[in-house]
Amino acid sequence: MYQYSRFDHEFIAERVAQFRAQVARRLDGSLTEEEFKPLRLMNGLYLQLHAYMLRVAIPYGTLNSRQMHQLAMIAERWDKGYGHFTTRQNIQFNWPKLEDVPDILQALADVEMHAIQTSGNTVRNVTADHFAGAAADELADPRPIAELIRQWSTDHPEFQFLPRKFKIAVTGSPNDRAVTRAHDIGLRMTEQNGLRGFEVIVGGGLGRTPMIGKTLSPFVALDDLLPYLEAVVSTYNLLGRRDNKYKARIKITTHEHGIEHIKQRVEAQFAKIKPRFAGADLQLLKDIEQHFAPPKFKSSSAQAEADSAPAQSPAFRAWLDTNISAHKLPGYAIVSVSLKKPGATPGDASADQMRALAKIARNFGHDELRISHEQNVILPHVHLADLPQVFQALRQADLAAANIGLISDIIACPGMDYCALATARSIPVAQQIATRFQALKLEHDIGPLKLKISGCINACGHHHVGHIGILGLEKAGVESYQITLGGDGGAEAEIGTRAGPGFGADEIVPAIERLLLGYLQLRLDRDESFLEAYRRLGLAPFKALLYPQARKAA
Repeated sequence: MYQYSRFDHEFIAERVAQFRAQVARRLDGSLTEEEFKPLRLMNGLYLQLHAYMLRVAIPYGTLNSRQMHQLAMIAERWDKGYGHFTTRQNIQFNWPKLEDVPDILQALADVEMHAIQTSGNTVRNVTADHFAGAAADELADPRPIAELIRQWSTDHPEFQFLPRKFKIAVTGSPNDRAVTRAHDIGLRMTEQNGLRGFEVIVGGGLGRTPMIGKTLSPFVALDDLLPYLEAVVSTYNLLGRRDNKYKARIKITTHEHGIEHIKQRVEAQFAKIKPRFAGADLQLLKDIEQHFAPPKFKSSSAQAEADSAPAQSPAFRAWLDTNISAHKLPGYAIVSVSLKKPGATPGDASADQMRALAKIARNFGHDELRISHEQNVILPHVHLADLPQVFQALRQADLAAANIGLISDIIACPGMDYCALATARSIPVAQQIATRFQALKLEHDIGPLKLKISGCINACGHHHVGHIGILGLEKAGVESYQITLGGDGGAEAEIGTRAGPGFGADEIVPAIERLLLGYLQLRLDRDESFLEAYRRLGLAPFKALLYPQARKAA
């Protein structure tokens, strides 16, 4: 993984010292909260419903055991003993005191971490496929490109005050695990005439106006990528609206001007600025790639030990079935660690659990962890012979839930329990759905299903691209939950369709139960997933399951 250069260390140290002075001025009253707001946002500090919240960057979701240990220490020393992993592969601390934040930032700097550009109208934390560098289906590891983009965009003088926040995602696989089409810019690695480059997608995004991104260029060569990105962002910076924040994202700019007009503007800008780069980014990329060399993998001679273990433990077999993915190297596996034990808060990990994950990564995972946009933790390189020990260690840490990709593996925003923007609760709904289907013992029978919950129209829970999406809203002082069906964040990305009127807080879990019990009767066989059945049958039969009274009235 990437290690800081001398410049990186000096840059972060300067930012920490600068923010320490700004916090002191806020505390002594020299700065008002309004004056302090843009300064704290530049350093990832929000004012939430009950307290400040610090959002820490985990670039492209990659960290090592030392960094995870430090996050555990921060959670225990300066917060309430836990952290919340987010859909942007970051971690949030929900209860820091303002006077402690500079010390937290210094503790992060000590392990080469920071909170810069995790908020504000700038290029946010660059996300990537959480299986990057390990996936059997990828063309190449996209993380060096993500790091290149991080360095280019950090403190970029032109892009610190964009019309609105700006999000970039990168994948090296045709099976899109980075939801690239729901980002301001999505980059999908591809090849053309033996050369490697990227399809550049723009104008994706969720929120109150969900849109799937459009292909701006089917192929941009590696040596052209940074100037091309600069052309895209600078074009948006000029065209993007600043009169209405709800219409300021690049998806609205692309919609209003049309993809062809945007392409013409970008190509013209690209032609102007490309000579400035003169290939320097390729040399930098080569330097960066050295940090992402594969670990020293073990031989596969001990595979038989893992092959015999499943027969000894039904719990282990179930975990292997759901939480293990194919690795590019024979004898290895990718382990997904669920932070979604039924009844728990999706995405939360205690300090003890973080330390356990760090120890497992150090002992069995080549000292590497990933955070997924699905709010889980990934051990990307685990030898098959070590899987039984990994499982036992996870079990001891209460992290062995065998539910990756099932209904209880729910993405949920913090909702009204924490967020000042939320209009409904998300966490209790996620907990109730997960525990209900655990009690019914149906989630393995239901099979692959992505259920996502947002507590407001800003859609931080990605509900628009859930196979089942739930949006919590406030109506006349009462929580109301709308259901969307048929969304997908993968390679064939699609925005879900709203099924009908919302459900009350006491109605939403029974509605989901009716929907999925009905699906079990509608599917062709056990191999037809919920999304496949929905695409085959359309909305009507599923709507009838959700609103049986309307069917009777008709």
